[in-house]
Amino acid sequence: MIEPKTFYRKLDFLLNKIGHAKTGKDFLFLIVKELENTFGQDLNIARGRVYEEEENNFALISPKEKFKNIKVTSLIPKESEPVKALIRTKSYIFDDPSFSIDPAINSNRKEYSIPAAFTIRGTEYFWIIVFELRSGWIREEIEFCFNAVRSAVNSRISSEAVKNEIEQAVLIQQSLLPTAAPVIPGYQVSGFSQPAELVGGDLYDYFKFDDSSYGFCIGDASGHGIPAALLVRDVVTGLRMGLEKEMKTVYTLKKLNRVINKSVYSSLFVSLFYADLEIGGNLFYVNAGHPIPFLVSGNEVTELKSTGLIFGALPEVSIHQTYVFIKPGSVLVLYSDGIIERQNLYKEEFGLDRLKDVVVKNQRKTSKEILDEIFNSAKKFGNSDKWDDDATVIVIKRDELTEQQEKII
Repeated sequence: MIEPKTFYRKLDFLLNKIGHAKTGKDFLFLIVKELENTFGQDLNIARGRVYEEEENNFALISPKEKFKNIKVTSLIPKESEPVKALIRTKSYIFDDPSFSIDPAINSNRKEYSIPAAFTIRGTEYFWIIVFELRSGWIREEIEFCFNAVRSAVNSRISSEAVKNEIEQAVLIQQSLLPTAAPVIPGYQVSGFSQPAELVGGDLYDYFKFDDSSYGFCIGDASGHGIPAALLVRDVVTGLRMGLEKEMKTVYTLKKLNRVINKSVYSSLFVSLFYADLEIGGNLFYVNAGHPIPFLVSGNEVTELKSTGLIFGALPEVSIHQTYVFIKPGSVLVLYSDGIIERQNLYKEEFGLDRLKDVVVKNQRKTSKEILDEIFNSAKKFGNSDKWDDDATVIVIKRDELTEQQEKII
């Protein structure tokens, strides 16, 4: 084990180099080289290489002369389970030979060696950096070092790509939106947000509390542009902090309202729908002035109406939680007003009735297909013109029961 003081001193030196290195074609190769030179012996890492995303694979772009007489995988399939695990966690140690991003490392070396990797994401490109771990490696040291380097490299690349404050706001807002929907047994979840400008005032987020309890929210800040985006940041951050501390939902939302009301942008307010879902089908929700979500089950459509005032208008609001049950096969749709207020050439709005009709007609499809149908229908209705308002939709579909499950019930 490397002595902590030495470890942090070396890491600080490496991160400083990353912060001042010239970005360009050879930037990632330099990072790999510096990582090996700085921590090769201490952390037992070697033979780092860079893979760049292409259509269906990650392709090796490191100079091949570095691996003379060594078998190295040239293409790593994007849809492989090890790659999916890496993308989900951002760094991964593949210490199980049956679950490896590069099996050649596990099997074709004279000495013990396993792969470890981390991801780097630019504005246009996506890379995987893979290292070989030799005997004596320590998980905590590898994970700490790789995550620190990954964050520093991502930050360096982002800062180079950002040319003005607007683009900075775009990156900040994108980082607040979920990168993937939660995997919930018996459910399908899909969400998407289309800003009207470079930055938008819509928000949505997912929360996992345990294997049987999940949370969802969707909101719409008044206005557009930077002020709305800043309010979105405050709401998302406040929700994540409050719910992480296992606070009561209504208590968290009331506290969030007070924060918004005291904001520097005091003329702004936000509508918000938040719900806790139990995998058995119980949905407990609060609707603070948000456009009314609805639940489709066959020809039956149930609206989840407001249970409180919009946030930010008053220092104290009266809100309460209520309940609905999601039957197997039902589809819950959360949306912002950018969908229903989209206009055609005759200034007619798409409207809630058309939205409901799209969902009723397509309820047998997957959540992703229903989501796409909603956006395609609204876009076509508006003559495929630019969106005048931010548009966001979450579709939550409970799977149909199998014949065996129905017999048990």
